[in-house]
Amino acid sequence: MNMRLGALALLLLWPALAAVSDIDPNKTAGNPSAPVTVQIFSDFECPACKVFHDRSLPQLQRDFVATGKVFLVYREFPLPIHAHSREAANYAVAAARLSLYQPVADALFRDQFAWSVNGKVWDTVASVLTLSQQKKVKAAADGPSVLGEILREVNLGHAVPVTSTPTLVVSRGSKTYPVSGTLNYAILKSLIDDLLK
Repeated sequence: MNMRLGALALLLLWPALAAVSDIDPNKTAGNPSAPVTVQIFSDFECPACKVFHDRSLPQLQRDFVATGKVFLVYREFPLPIHAHSREAANYAVAAARLSLYQPVADALFRDQFAWSVNGKVWDTVASVLTLSQQKKVKAAADGPSVLGEILREVNLGHAVPVTSTPTLVVSRGSKTYPVSGTLNYAILKSLIDDLLK
């Protein structure tokens, strides 16, 4: 009975998770037609997300994204337990409007310890932007478009359900696998390899 309910839940969940057309293409990597999609629900202030970003993400990009096998979608999931994660998400999504999501995300993870302690999120973001870009990101960060996108992604995460970050939703066709926590890259690679068979 539990397996049937689980399968039903995944079938009901699949259309929402498969709908990647609602995202900013600047918060993606790879070919949207790739056979496997990996959605990464992440919190910039989460230490486990930093570990994933620093260790596993480069391998995932090298092995699967660069080869056209995986399409990555970055989803914001700022946790209420982190004092500055919502602000960081706002700046990252605003930067995506200028095609600068990845440099801002990289800087936020690189300097996570500093800004999570001193609260100077903007200083980290500004360090990778020109003055003109800073003005645009600052102006957009609290706007309805940015706030609405983050709310949609958080709601989508709750539907998965995301219970910890990072959570990856790995899918191909009707096969969808949510994977949470600090995942060993070899296990993630094995899952993707199986889906590609």
